[in-house]
Amino acid sequence: MGNVEQVVHSAGHHGPAKGLTRWLFTTNHKDIGTLYLLFSLTMFFVGGCMALTIRAELFQPGLQLIRPEFFNQMTTSHGLIMVFGAVMPAFVGLANWLIPIMIGAPDMALPRMNNWSFWILPFAFAMMLSTLLMEGGGPNFGWTFYAPLSTTYAPPSVTFFIFAVHMMGISSIMGAINVIATILNMRTPGMKLMDMPLFVWTWLITAFLLIAVMPVLAGVVTMMLMDIHFGTSFFDAAGGGDPVLFQHVFWFFGHPEVYIMILPAFGVVSEIIPTFARKRLFGYTSMVYATASIALLSFIVWAHHMFAVGMPLAGELFFMYTTMLIAVPTGVKIFNWVATMFRGSMTFETPMLFALAFVVLFTIGGFSGLMLSIAPADFQYHDTYFVVAHFHYVLVPGSVFSIMAAAYYWLPKWTGNMYNETMGKLHFWLSFIGVNVTFFPMHFLGLAGMPRRIPDYALQFADFNMVATLGAFLFGLSQLLFVYNVVCCIRSGKKASNEVWEGSHGLEWTLSSPPPYHSFIEPPIFSHPYKDGHRGE
Repeated sequence: MGNVEQVVHSAGHHGPAKGLTRWLFTTNHKDIGTLYLLFSLTMFFVGGCMALTIRAELFQPGLQLIRPEFFNQMTTSHGLIMVFGAVMPAFVGLANWLIPIMIGAPDMALPRMNNWSFWILPFAFAMMLSTLLMEGGGPNFGWTFYAPLSTTYAPPSVTFFIFAVHMMGISSIMGAINVIATILNMRTPGMKLMDMPLFVWTWLITAFLLIAVMPVLAGVVTMMLMDIHFGTSFFDAAGGGDPVLFQHVFWFFGHPEVYIMILPAFGVVSEIIPTFARKRLFGYTSMVYATASIALLSFIVWAHHMFAVGMPLAGELFFMYTTMLIAVPTGVKIFNWVATMFRGSMTFETPMLFALAFVVLFTIGGFSGLMLSIAPADFQYHDTYFVVAHFHYVLVPGSVFSIMAAAYYWLPKWTGNMYNETMGKLHFWLSFIGVNVTFFPMHFLGLAGMPRRIPDYALQFADFNMVATLGAFLFGLSQLLFVYNVVCCIRSGKKASNEVWEGSHGLEWTLSSPPPYHSFIEPPIFSHPYKDGHRGE
């Protein structure tokens, strides 16, 4: 593949507009990707401050700093902001930046819709955060907003929360349509579907998941709205409704949503590990099929969140076995990553450290998920801190670490400057220690019976809670290093080569560092498969 760095002089392909208008009206995939990533980073710190508020209150038994009502608002807002405001927009930002340059496309397929799908988000989250200042306070019923807590007993601000959720859903669906249209229609000539980088594959599958489940979320919050304002009884037992119906509809959205937050992470790690192991990805085809299998199975496991509601035995058995089954394709992926590293010429730059931590810690989260899948055991674990430990092991070292790995991996390509490697490694080790000190003790708290979402607790839980709080502050403060490193990298730093990493592969590394504002004026020549197997180079 030849170098496709291009300097374009024609008036039709000039550079970006100047000032604020560039960011407000841009239809360039790189600018929109940058906006998503900056928005995500902002929300990560907002949600992180809420988490630190929760942990500060739990540092010692007794009510220390905040009232129980505000504690409940913090737990609800922290979850919603981290899921919908930090993790998902970060992956959409990576998709915007990377998919066109990975498949040799000039831009996303629907650039104006791309702009719109981003600019809905700041207004949605401004509305959601404004609920904290309203009379009666913000949503206080947990991020899963179970009825009737979220309908009969909710503060008046819940209506604004519902509207904000609708806006987020619209943004997600538009982003997903754009991703699918781009990948299916705009690949460079010669690139077949089974030649695409794994990151592109995982996003194609994730986009279909988003289109399938976001309308379900819209449906369930609309039913909430009707129950609150229009006298219906979808979830009100007094009117003939069923609160458990809410859980079924919510988790039919919620479980695929979990995989929406992890599949792009699998794609990121599948790009990084082969680069630093200096080997091709082991089992490319099986990785694609495993990703698709996870996506399909995610639709038939939703009620494992609901073992304690009194399901029929046949239902419990069905959801128990399907949940165990979904561990198989996930295990295939972990095996393939380990096999890729096996006997490779590995080096341990910051992106590789985050990717390795992802593989190890995500596996721990997966094992605790298998424990939760066993219905009779889940009666013991349900609604305890064991569940909190489980999903934070999946989401923080899973989604968040993979986003950080991606930032370190592609930042030199985006900015043209290398970040400070020593500071990157310091950030990694502080984050790694902080995450484990925060969330590992929660397994023991849950097994000892500490319920989740409580502002006060019995004395026997005090020691582990103190440890977890110290770990949370270590993890939170170490993220300031990340921001400092990114800002320094954008402003200055050693110039990055076009290839950036020895062993990097793919069309994006044929562009200059930083890439031109319009990457590919003519489709690049694609002649190098990304995968192992029978096709030669």
